[in-house]
Amino acid sequence: MDLEVSPALTIPASELGWRFSRSSGPGGQHVNTSDSRVQLTWNLVDSAALTDEQRLLLLERLARRLVDGALTVSASEQRSQLRNREIALDKLASLVGDGLAPEAARRRATRPTRGSDRRRLAAKQERSATKRQRRRPLDE
Repeated sequence: MDLEVSPALTIPASELGWRFSRSSGPGGQHVNTSDSRVQLTWNLVDSAALTDEQRLLLLERLARRLVDGALTVSASEQRSQLRNREIALDKLASLVGDGLAPEAARRRATRPTRGSDRRRLAAKQERSATKRQRRRPLDE
């Protein structure tokens, strides 16, 4: 089953590597008998599904997550291996989709409005008055 990341990119199933192991955590004796933890690996350096521009963009943006040019995600949230497979596919698609998404527009720095400054200072004075009332009375 191919993984559709976006309408422009579909990763063929032949490029995906699966590994299964025993999951940690609660689950009683079931945990000791089933290999429900899933690791999904995709080597994006050797992938034929990517264009050169996409490959460079992903290598730059996902550099901290890559090991020898391969992106690995794991899932062990569910007791079912099938459900963990679906979760791992979703995680990989989300990572690659976010890596290929265009950069968000930069925020233009603005000054706070006069009204927001007044409201902030009024809230500070109100809070200060509340705390002042909580103090012990002075011995006179």
